[in-house]
Amino acid sequence: MLDRQPMRLLVITMLYEPDCVGIAAIASDMCAGLAERGHDVTVYTAYPYYPEWRRKSNVSPWRIRQESIRGVQVRRHGLYIPAKPSRLLPRMLHELSFPVSLMRSLAERQSFDAVMVYCPLLGSVAFAALRKMFFREPLWVNIQDIPADAAAASGFSRSRLFRGFAAFGQKCLLNCGEVWSTISPDMIRRLDAIKTAKTSLHLCPNWLTESLQWQIQQLPSKVAKPPHHPTKLLYCGTIGKKQGLLEFCRKLKTLDIDFRFQIHGGGGESEAVRRWVEASGDVRFDFAALLPEPEFVQAIHAADWFVVPEKPQSGFSFFPSKLIPCMSVGTPVLAICDRAGSLGREVTEHELGILVEWSRLDQLPAQFARFCRNPSLFTTLQKNCLRRAQAYDRDDALERLEHLLLDSPEQNDGLKVVRFPNGRRYSDDRLSATGKSASA
Repeated sequence: MLDRQPMRLLVITMLYEPDCVGIAAIASDMCAGLAERGHDVTVYTAYPYYPEWRRKSNVSPWRIRQESIRGVQVRRHGLYIPAKPSRLLPRMLHELSFPVSLMRSLAERQSFDAVMVYCPLLGSVAFAALRKMFFREPLWVNIQDIPADAAAASGFSRSRLFRGFAAFGQKCLLNCGEVWSTISPDMIRRLDAIKTAKTSLHLCPNWLTESLQWQIQQLPSKVAKPPHHPTKLLYCGTIGKKQGLLEFCRKLKTLDIDFRFQIHGGGGESEAVRRWVEASGDVRFDFAALLPEPEFVQAIHAADWFVVPEKPQSGFSFFPSKLIPCMSVGTPVLAICDRAGSLGREVTEHELGILVEWSRLDQLPAQFARFCRNPSLFTTLQKNCLRRAQAYDRDDALERLEHLLLDSPEQNDGLKVVRFPNGRRYSDDRLSATGKSASA
């Protein structure tokens, strides 16, 4: 922890605990971690609704409710929740309703030392940009997903005109922030092409949250435990269009593999997957709801392969944080994705499991057979996962974020460093805009 005055930080995120998937888990743990370090953290968020896309509270959605969670002051605002979130117009109304609801807070004229807004939701960034006009607060945009890329990968934006408009709007809104951070070197390179010269861009990978870390520590090691027969596959997380999970299931059904595929999911496309599993009559597939953290960790521990599909041409749109608990347990990854994307690079460069591109799914039976014949190769993957998981340490990540929050824009020895009010200087080439040394 730094020797400095605590700062008053506002965090704007559409998702926060008790929601636990998407950006909710990492945003909640970051805020709690900074509060533990003595900072005064306030969160503007929505009432819980994700990934089920339904209200989980009986409170009127237009009432602002304030509560304290793990030392963080949380103010909840209502928003429109579409019945069909996979459609473009309802999704746009959903995102626009959040900044409109947040505007009521402007009348309080409460200012902060700094504001951090979580993106991919441009509605949140739009509100943060509006606050900056009124209060001149330093603005940090924490980019977990690149909105225009994510929309294209999800099939929302088929129109070239719409994609061009979305890309222009995205660039204008994001550049309202003096500081950007993102979660993978590939996304650093993508964002470097759209930022302005005055914008400071940093690599700040996500991490294993405190609660998941505790749950994993309760489990015995699974290193040297060979794969089961039949092979146990697990998918657990949000199910949207960009994952392509339904397409993968349809193809997997046709392959000559003895497997059991356990699917735990929620989200816009989860109902379509559930209906397919039920209609298929194939006992090798099982669909159920998302799991609480203890059961989630136990399911990963029991699986041979943790399945992470990503549709072709998703490119730099996202880096799946679900990899982090998977690696921390020591369960190898089955990635179905482009080799050149963020997910593909992570799996291949660190030898975390099997990577199969969509056009070559017929190779999957041979890949599974290879590891069944040679359990020592499977053990190597398990060890690689545990080794790579050390790069996603919570304390290191929070220390890095705190340093950046306390620094302001200036140059030091050719490296970008940033200082917000009341902080001291800090520079680290792992956080530089080039991402060249950003292996973590």
